[in-house]
Amino acid sequence: MREINDMRGLSLARAFFASCEASLDEHIPDIMAVAAIGLAGEGSECFGCDDEISRDHDWGPGFCIWLPAAKLSASSSRIEAALAELPQSFAGYPSRMRSESRIGRVGPLSIEAFYTGYTGLSHAPQTWQEWRRIPEHALAACTNGEVFRDGGGEFSAWRRALLAYYPRDLWLKKLAARCMNMAQAGQYNLPRALRRGETVCAMLCVSRFVEAALGMLFLLNRRYMPFYKWAWHVGRSLPYMGSEVADTLKTIASMSLVEEGNAVCQQVEALCGRFAEVLREQSLSREMDSWLWAHGPQLAARIGNPEIARLNLLED
Repeated sequence: MREINDMRGLSLARAFFASCEASLDEHIPDIMAVAAIGLAGEGSECFGCDDEISRDHDWGPGFCIWLPAAKLSASSSRIEAALAELPQSFAGYPSRMRSESRIGRVGPLSIEAFYTGYTGLSHAPQTWQEWRRIPEHALAACTNGEVFRDGGGEFSAWRRALLAYYPRDLWLKKLAARCMNMAQAGQYNLPRALRRGETVCAMLCVSRFVEAALGMLFLLNRRYMPFYKWAWHVGRSLPYMGSEVADTLKTIASMSLVEEGNAVCQQVEALCGRFAEVLREQSLSREMDSWLWAHGPQLAARIGNPEIARLNLLED
């Protein structure tokens, strides 16, 4: 058995497939020659966010076998027979490759259905409108995890096209929206809500500010932000500003809005000032103030596509 360096689901999937690879190659060599194998999609383990709490459901050794829909349909009985030969458990955990345990997340899957389910498209997005219609968390889900091998190349071609990231003008538009949403929620509405003693409103302001700040962080790293429950966890590992932004947001989250409202606002202002500094460093804005609302039009002015430039700056 290949050594498992940690008990995260992705490492477990990789090691489990390594132990099954020879058997699958022996029983269905023609299918394995064109299949993509890996783990991606829904589930905390696909983002590297799983822990002991995650193991109470939909967790354990398993991997995806992605095939073109026609090949999958024609070969389903042979694939199921080959899967029946695999171990029923691995590293002390029951296999998820049993048909009743897959719930559409592991096992044989259609390449077309996998990507269409997330993007709503039968092809990789080609226009900015197609890109914009895909929810960012969906793009994160279908490009996360790892592909262990891909004989046919079709699955990885889709993946590469999505990982190439947004067209630049749409990226600038999204940056402008995140800037202005951070300013609106954190720099403007939060202190006003606190002065009025409206703590529920203040809590909502902080929540919106944190989500916009995480969105900004992911955009600057040219990575897709996942579903909100994993955004901070994944964001803190991003190479550019990840730990810095994550630490500040954790500090904000640990403070009392009732007793430390002014200190929360100071943290918000400091983070906005840091993002403003980064925008200047990257020649994306010439605005010298830390008021992020003013950086939105600066970013929008760099958009070449007139249709994108006319979109509401607050919406991304």
